[in-house]
Amino acid sequence: MAVDLVRAHGASGRFEALLVLRKKRNTAPERVEALRSQGLAVEVVAGWAHAATVWQLKALCERFRPDILVAHGYSEHLWGRYAGLLAHVPHLVHVEHNSRERYTRWRLAQALWLSRRTDAIVGCSEGVRQSLLQRGFPADRTLAIPNGIRLEPYAQAPQQPFAARVPGIVMAARFARQKDHATLLRAVALLRERGLRPAVQLAGGGKAYALRNAKKLCSALGLDDQVRFIGFCSDVPGLLMGHQICVLATHYEGMPLSLIEGMAAGCAVVGSAVVGVQEVIDHGRNGLLAAHASPGALADALEQLLRDGEAAARMAQAAREDAERLYGLQRMTRDYEDRFLAVLAAARPEAGR
Repeated sequence: MAVDLVRAHGASGRFEALLVLRKKRNTAPERVEALRSQGLAVEVVAGWAHAATVWQLKALCERFRPDILVAHGYSEHLWGRYAGLLAHVPHLVHVEHNSRERYTRWRLAQALWLSRRTDAIVGCSEGVRQSLLQRGFPADRTLAIPNGIRLEPYAQAPQQPFAARVPGIVMAARFARQKDHATLLRAVALLRERGLRPAVQLAGGGKAYALRNAKKLCSALGLDDQVRFIGFCSDVPGLLMGHQICVLATHYEGMPLSLIEGMAAGCAVVGSAVVGVQEVIDHGRNGLLAAHASPGALADALEQLLRDGEAAARMAQAAREDAERLYGLQRMTRDYEDRFLAVLAAARPEAGR
């Protein structure tokens, strides 16, 4: 999201943006250089200690002298705003990307203290905004700006008729505790008992232990001939546009981008009935919701789409229209930039700074 927004700010011409990344063990220098080669201004700060992150980001702020510092994600939004305060950045914005971040009591206390010194607290969906309010964040500056995606890679979706696509299932999501690949695999096993054997494509990297557990379960359920573990996929739009069904089985979300990508691709979508997903899927109109962590409920939803191609195609069309209307990167960028301009136009409160 941060990369897309920085790129979009440059295209809009309304803001000059600097992307700052916190270095982690998997931060590949070649990926950073690739971003720079695309014309993005990118800096990397240390990630081995929070104090080092804050100190280096403070120095960057003093050189760049931004009007607004936008701190994305937990726990980066803590260290980013500390640096912004130390560097006397005039305005701070906190962006929360998930509905179930693992706040300790101490970190929540820090976040609430920082919130009194923050101009806007953005949840990436209404569900995330509600979770922030439940934790005690100030209602007068906590808002929702739904995440968006680049729609251009999905422009050819209307040229891929639903009936001509592979009647199979795609789940594009990293392997991690948050995602619920196990429920999908168990649902596919139930479909097999009902005489349905759709091909299943699982795309995404992630944690080695989670991938290992998913493969072990797949074998135990006897699905090795039906399920393909793709790993990293360089053409997710092409994969989605070639299939009829996109699934996101998950334990919790902020804003389910992989599901929105499936909608933009013209797939019939199914998602777990959890925060974030529930506000994207209007059950029965643009997709289907299945009870959280319920293989039976997920199997029922998938069976409905596999057996009733006409209804599935109708929902897929509605989903694509919603993706174009509600979840494009242009819309998200405009909403952020309008908020930034409102922050700049408002008198900066001095109390507590």
